[in-house]
Amino acid sequence: MSESTTTPKYHFADFSEIAGVSCPCGTARRAFADVEEFPGTVHVTEISADAKLHYHKRLTETYYFLECDADAQMQLDDDIIPVRPGTCVMIPPGVRHRAIGKMRVLIFVLPKFDPADEWFD
Repeated sequence: MSESTTTPKYHFADFSEIAGVSCPCGTARRAFADVEEFPGTVHVTEISADAKLHYHKRLTETYYFLECDADAQMQLDDDIIPVRPGTCVMIPPGVRHRAIGKMRVLIFVLPKFDPADEWFD
């Protein structure tokens, strides 16, 4: 009897095993960048201080707030909105944004994240 090996059709990410990289928001752990058939990336980002105001020309980011301090906020262009665990915001290209306060965020990025598409005023 021979064992057959097949490649699974799914992809699994353990964020505790993904190295964090510095970004304007804090430290990001990014998954699925190498999965050709997936059109985006998924990030878990730790924000320990106010992030730098920035925008993207091509990327759409969707932030889902996992954990955050009671006074956590997001700046979206000229608006500052309160956020709390369980809330979500979709940020289309061109919207200047930054996180304000300490938080842990799950971010879905479409198309795949590209650090060359981070712009600052």
